Amino acid sequence: MTLRDDLNANLKQAMRDRAADRLSTLRLISAAIKDRDIAARGEGEDTSGVNDAEILAILAKMVKQRQESARTYEEGGRLDLAEREMNEITVIEEFLPKQLSDDEVVAAVEAAVAEVGAESIRDMGKVMGALKAKYTGQMDFGKVGPKVKDQLSK
Repeated sequence: MTLRDDLNANLKQAMRDRAADRLSTLRLISAAIKDRDIAARGEGEDTSGVNDAEILAILAKMVKQRQESARTYEEGGRLDLAEREMNEITVIEEFLPKQLSDDEVVAAVEAAVAEVGAESIRDMGKVMGALKAKYTGQMDFGKVGPKVKDQLSK
C-alpha cells in the first residue's frame, strides 16, 4: 500500500468518524500533494503523480512550517492557534517514518560520509544528498547539517 493510498483511506475514515480537525488536516495534506502532482505534470514528469519519497518531503515541509507557526503564535500569546498547529503536526507525523534518535543520526552521518568517500567540507553536499535519499522524513536536515560539518572537519 502506497503512502497516497494510506492517506486517502485515512481521509475517508475521518469523514465517516466526523473528525473535523483531523479531516481538515488530511485535506490540507491531500491538497499539497495534488499541487505537487500538477507542478510535476507541468514540468513534463511522470503523469501518475509524485512518488512516496516526494510525499514524505512534502509532509516534512508541512511539519516544519507548522512548528514555525506554533512558535510564532506562542511568542505572540495566541496559545489557541499554537495548539491547533501542534494538533496538525500530530496528524501529519502519523504518516512520516519514525524519527531517528541522536545516536542513529550520528551513525547515519558516519555511514554517509564513508559511503560517498567524503574527505573535506567541500563534500558536504554529497553527504547531505546521500542522507536525504535514504532518510527523508526521518531526520531534521537543518539539525543534521552541523553534525555533517563536524564529521567532515575531523
